[in-house]
Amino acid sequence: METKILNPFITTGYAGAAYFCDREQETVDLTRMLVNGNNVALISPRRYGKTNLIRHCFAQPAIADNYYTFIIDIYSTKSVADLVYRLGLNILETLKPMGRKAWENFIAVLSSVRQGIGYDSLGNPAWMMSIGDIATPTTTLEEIFYYLEHADKPCIVAIDEFQQITQYGDELIEATLRTHVQYCTNTHFIFSGSQRHLMGQMFTSPARPFYQSVAIYNLPLLPEDKYTEFCERLFEERGKHVSPEVPHALYERFEGVTYYMQRVMNELFARTSTEETCTEEQIEDAIRYIILTSAITYEDLMYQLPEKQSLVLQAIAKDGKAQNLTSGKFIKRHGLLSASSVKSAIPALLDKGLITCEKGIYQVYDKFLEMWLQQSRS
Repeated sequence: METKILNPFITTGYAGAAYFCDREQETVDLTRMLVNGNNVALISPRRYGKTNLIRHCFAQPAIADNYYTFIIDIYSTKSVADLVYRLGLNILETLKPMGRKAWENFIAVLSSVRQGIGYDSLGNPAWMMSIGDIATPTTTLEEIFYYLEHADKPCIVAIDEFQQITQYGDELIEATLRTHVQYCTNTHFIFSGSQRHLMGQMFTSPARPFYQSVAIYNLPLLPEDKYTEFCERLFEERGKHVSPEVPHALYERFEGVTYYMQRVMNELFARTSTEETCTEEQIEDAIRYIILTSAITYEDLMYQLPEKQSLVLQAIAKDGKAQNLTSGKFIKRHGLLSASSVKSAIPALLDKGLITCEKGIYQVYDKFLEMWLQQSRS
């Protein structure tokens, strides 16, 4: 019996088709490409819903009934060993509920790290190693790909934030992965990424190993009318009401980025009683509350940043969409020290994921952090 979720505006994970907004055409497209033997580069800014779209596709009968599916998030990985660790751990944990035969076949090929796999009292396997225990990452990677090629069912592997491999400092990792992927006939891949320029370079540059090896799929924003219908339906199904001006206002404010709209709608739904109507006037209080609950975390973040980075982050937040950061006009407007101090702060803020840059426009990545900075540092 399916449990009815109390608040239907899900902000973490995938809870099923009933709580998933639209993406009907994208689901059809991506599912069709995968079952017809394509590898796919799925590209969009973060928090557009790429990972949940992948999970939604994996839940479609054409995939769910015929494939092993794995999703590996490598956003925080720093090395090839880290990548291999995440791959191995995720595959084992995904296979464990599928029965002894499924996971035994995987463990059988992992001779390079077999000592790092233990068993509980019921005989179930446990990934007990650390990253440092993977002595020869390339060997373990070969073993993992051997399993994928010889698994008893075809596999689909989604690697989330794939552009992170460019930060490993390993010039061979792209070519190594490309070689393994090229010879996989039993497994297809989704390379999901949020840094458009890095993903573009990896898959469209003739000088790069992954050139012309995938179908590129750029994920657009959710259409506003679809999101409005989605919000109205979820409220109505639980005996509540929402004015159509509410999702419209959120769509405009957050430029259609799914996560932020969902987070505010989650709060608005929680504040609306049965038979009541949620109105646009309630939005500001909901946003203020969300920011307030994160204020201590934001204070700690700013405290830990070097002063130059903190000042540049605040300046970008004040502008909202900042350009020409090293120009005299930008530096004077925000009372910054010098062009050189700004220039040195930008790569560090980008590397920490605190800001994004698209076509020369810099923005604070976390929109709630941006609002907090605008309010508290004005």
